[in-house]
Amino acid sequence: MSTPSATALVIGGGVIGYAGALALQRAGWRVTLVAPDEPTAPPSWGNAGHIATEQVEPLATLATLRSALRRWHRFGGPLDLRQPWRHRAWLRRYLRACMPARAAAGRVALAGLLADALPAWRRLAAAIDASDLLLEHGHWLCWESARSAARGSAAWQGADLGTARCAPLPAAQREALQAELGVPLAGALGFEHTAQIADLPTLARRLELALVRGGGTIVRSRVQALQASGVRVQALDAGGVRRDADVILVCAGLHSRGLLAGLGLPAPLIAERGYHLQWARHDWPALPPVVFEDRSVILTRFSSGLRLAGHVEYAVPDAAPDPRKWARLARHAAQLGLPVRGEPSAWFGARPTLPDYLPALGVADAYDNLAYAFGHQHLGLTLAATTGERIARACMQGGPRTELAPFGLARFG
Repeated sequence: MSTPSATALVIGGGVIGYAGALALQRAGWRVTLVAPDEPTAPPSWGNAGHIATEQVEPLATLATLRSALRRWHRFGGPLDLRQPWRHRAWLRRYLRACMPARAAAGRVALAGLLADALPAWRRLAAAIDASDLLLEHGHWLCWESARSAARGSAAWQGADLGTARCAPLPAAQREALQAELGVPLAGALGFEHTAQIADLPTLARRLELALVRGGGTIVRSRVQALQASGVRVQALDAGGVRRDADVILVCAGLHSRGLLAGLGLPAPLIAERGYHLQWARHDWPALPPVVFEDRSVILTRFSSGLRLAGHVEYAVPDAAPDPRKWARLARHAAQLGLPVRGEPSAWFGARPTLPDYLPALGVADAYDNLAYAFGHQHLGLTLAATTGERIARACMQGGPRTELAPFGLARFG
């Protein structure tokens, strides 16, 4: 690595890529970001917009594993595994990560990242003149059956939530929520010290504008390969252009696996896909995001529309979307009595997920100019700002790297 005033090449146009690019730029690097001309395609811009500081427990645990069958798509749940034989290696790694000792270590590592997630977002939002987009009004979680309300409320109130807090939703807020729904609620919790982004496309534009205003360059292309010459790496893009930099930061989501494979770095990612429907016309009030836990969906009011998101679908990256997922979301919307009008827009995208449900963050030991930040699963938006800051510090000459040790790719052997 080098000192500031040197050059940085960031590969990836999602929120992790932009947060890393801006953190490097603020530290004095001359930054070029390379991303395909699909600014809203990455899963960064298709999620629920929730800054989920409460999700301290990684999804690689025996408890999650035990709940898989009742959460299966065929039985009405959100979980689906398409072509399971193609994911055997990933599933074996996932099962190992669920073992108690490894799961406990993952929880500690993830809690350390999440503790700084919201403060880092405040810093990033202020730096890009977007403090108005960070809404720190928490979120609500509710149930429709008394049994699930009792079980779920006890579980959440007894869980390690990191810096977040939860309590029964006050009567006035519960009544306000109930008034908008066509189903009776049996219970609800209110969470504090979580947040949401007011509008994800607007955030994407602010990040891009801030990078350009700071002197950064955005190249609309796709990096096809990383090639090593000795201990230095270069990027080869789709136009045949070879790009060199004092640091190359890989933030390319699922594409990161192929880029790093040629350099001997294992990145066992799976495409964990989510779906959403969004209505431009609606009468939903300005409430915090609402999780309907019985249905495993989350409802978020953005400036640009009302979005209902859900599903955890493991699939190969190029698999066609499953229309049943959108149909189920539409049924949930109808059953909940959501005040929406017109046809919704439909989206699906693939979260880049590693078997232990921890991100890949680090500086490659075998190369002088290679760093990486990807694999944030459901927490890409949540962890983007703190990821950018930590990677930028690690890329400095003599910068601290021990804070990234639990997230290095060496853990996959």
